[in-house]
Amino acid sequence: MSTFKIDAAHSEIIFKVKHLMITNVTGSFTKFDATMESATADFSDARISFEADVNSISTNNEQRDGHLKSDDFFSAEKFPALSFKSTSFSHQGGSDYSLVGDLTIRDITKSVEFAVEYGGTATDPYGQVKSGFEISGKINRKDFGLTWGAVTEAGGVVVSDEVKLLLNVQMIKH
Repeated sequence: MSTFKIDAAHSEIIFKVKHLMITNVTGSFTKFDATMESATADFSDARISFEADVNSISTNNEQRDGHLKSDDFFSAEKFPALSFKSTSFSHQGGSDYSLVGDLTIRDITKSVEFAVEYGGTATDPYGQVKSGFEISGKINRKDFGLTWGAVTEAGGVVVSDEVKLLLNVQMIKH
């Protein structure tokens, strides 16, 4: 069994949400941790766990970040972390995988599925073996209790329910 830990310096956790239904606002988590265990070279038996510090959320706007940490959204004081534990990681062919697992935001856990593209494995100049993955998917924020909403004067939605997730991850073999 091989254990891999995330290389936070070479990884990013990004989300995108439509604002006024015309543009995306991009945000990220800057503090996170992940572990992957696998006994097979193709990772088909991988078990993955991930956690992000909700207080590390950043949208490059202090006021918006504060609102996202409030009870209207993540309620960071009560629920300081969001987490994911895989239930399956299956090879779909070529470099494509499907990742299924339990995502917990606030006190709500739901099964979610992500598409994963395996970017390959390489040894860095320091002799560390690293594997790269791009993970993408969508969730409905309201499924996790992030229910705040507002409507414009014309009746348009201010913040969409759909949240796009994109994770670019390097894992270091230990």
